[in-house]
Amino acid sequence: MQNLPTKSDVTVLGGGLAGLSFALQLKQQLPACKIVVLEKRQHPVPEAAHKVGESTVEVGARYFGEVLGLEEHITESQLPKLGLRFFFPNGDNSRIEQRLELGGQRYSPCPSYQLDRGRFENYLGDLCRARGIVFLDEAQIKDVNIRKWGRHRVEFEINQMPGQIHSHWVVDASGRRAFLKRKLGLNKSSPHTANAAWFRFGKQIKVDDWCDDPAWSEGHQDKTGRWYSTNHLMGPGYWVWLIPLASGSTSMGIVAAEEFHSLSDYNSFEKALAWLEKHEPQCAAAVREHRTELQDFNAIKHYSTECKQVFSANRWGITGEAGFFHDPFYSPGSDFIAFANTFLVDLIWRDRTWRGHRIRAFSYDKIFKSFYYGTLTAYRDQYQMFGNPNVMPAKILWDYMIYWSITGFIFFHDRMCHQTMYMQNRGRLKQISALNHFMQEFFRRWHASTAGTSACGYVNTTKMPIVSETNGRLKDMLTNKQLRQRFALNLEQLEAIANEIIGKSGLAVDSPVAASTSSSVRQNAFGHIFESTLASPQQGFQDQPQTPSQPPVPGEMPPDSAQLGKECGPDKSLRTDLPVA
Repeated sequence: MQNLPTKSDVTVLGGGLAGLSFALQLKQQLPACKIVVLEKRQHPVPEAAHKVGESTVEVGARYFGEVLGLEEHITESQLPKLGLRFFFPNGDNSRIEQRLELGGQRYSPCPSYQLDRGRFENYLGDLCRARGIVFLDEAQIKDVNIRKWGRHRVEFEINQMPGQIHSHWVVDASGRRAFLKRKLGLNKSSPHTANAAWFRFGKQIKVDDWCDDPAWSEGHQDKTGRWYSTNHLMGPGYWVWLIPLASGSTSMGIVAAEEFHSLSDYNSFEKALAWLEKHEPQCAAAVREHRTELQDFNAIKHYSTECKQVFSANRWGITGEAGFFHDPFYSPGSDFIAFANTFLVDLIWRDRTWRGHRIRAFSYDKIFKSFYYGTLTAYRDQYQMFGNPNVMPAKILWDYMIYWSITGFIFFHDRMCHQTMYMQNRGRLKQISALNHFMQEFFRRWHASTAGTSACGYVNTTKMPIVSETNGRLKDMLTNKQLRQRFALNLEQLEAIANEIIGKSGLAVDSPVAASTSSSVRQNAFGHIFESTLASPQQGFQDQPQTPSQPPVPGEMPPDSAQLGKECGPDKSLRTDLPVA
């Protein structure tokens, strides 16, 4: 066995996606930095049946592809992703073509990918070693001693051989083991309670095969097949994912809020199959057909986790699920790895180059948590409406717009660590945050007035210019002045969309924002949603203009926006504005 290292500049606890990508990013920034990564698993790890979190969205895809320079591997050895796709319930869910569908027929300007985690992490591990990072697999971490002054001490063991590393920085990327969170008493319970079970099959399972009508398949041939998307089968309190992997396998999972579906109903393969037969019969049929190809099965209770602190002036940090994780819906896991790693690399660079990191550690911790809690509003108390085809298409696309207007926008323009950016745009960020909180409460109220109604049709996002325009603008290179102007435009566009959604809902609610008359704002941006949602389930997949489905029940909403404002105002725990550092 090689001699075990005894000193390092940075020791990383955990060599999974978060830890290995962090090590590579830090090595790019500080080529002379001595980095040791300790990973408990033996490498190489199995392909496919390794970990979930295979689906990336725009920030994660940019982070891996462009920031880390892994685009060649991703395009050659992983799969492109045809966005997120959603099928809402209709009848007994036995005919996918009669379910309301939300998705696109073209790839977005900013790409995203489906990552076989085993294949990807094997590549990252090899790349770390090739770049001079000490990557020790089969390393069992025994203890971590964090010191205010001097080097921290990490005790570990490899094949019963003990080792100690004295390190200037310690970064915890150990996932659910969460060494630093446990050691330092940083654990914090999450108000979002949901559970998940997942499994992989050594076979490509394609939703395209679930309907043989050529009209339903039109526009989804070859590389635009629906199976290239992260497919979501939606229902009251739950969703089921299907994700294709480049190794030829398919990842599948059941995610449900606890108050609707108990984990004990689907925490084994046989139970999961019975659950699918009840709620998603077409999916169940595919599972039965390929059950001999089953590669693994796992389940987790209350997967949401929080942390009191993730970055410290005392030279430690936390990334990935070792700190925060809210929900797999919208595939945000890799995004928050990118955020945390970017902040940590900047802190370590500042410390090692004598630029000062202590105040920044406090600031970045606050900003990261505000990103997290701002995103959490999209999930908390929202699973109740997941089976509502009248509300969810507008809510999902609203959430896209918020993502592309705040966190995605800031990351793509490389302003994550620019404190002046937060100061200059503080007012607009607070306005967007307040509007988003208002709209999330509005969606809950809208759901209450339309729950139980059904719809079908195809909300084809390719036919919505606002989607490709806003996504494509992430790639623009902007000066500071142009960035401020774009923030203002983003806010105006969000206000216009909020007014449109409220107006089309038919609910008696006063909008909290004035109507925009700016020529730069696209009016009727979400019109296609309401035109494409058909009230009659018998009209199937046809994409033709119709009036919205059943009108809301009078009296379900407050007479004006004042009450909504109170319920999502500053006194509520979810109301978190972006800070100024």
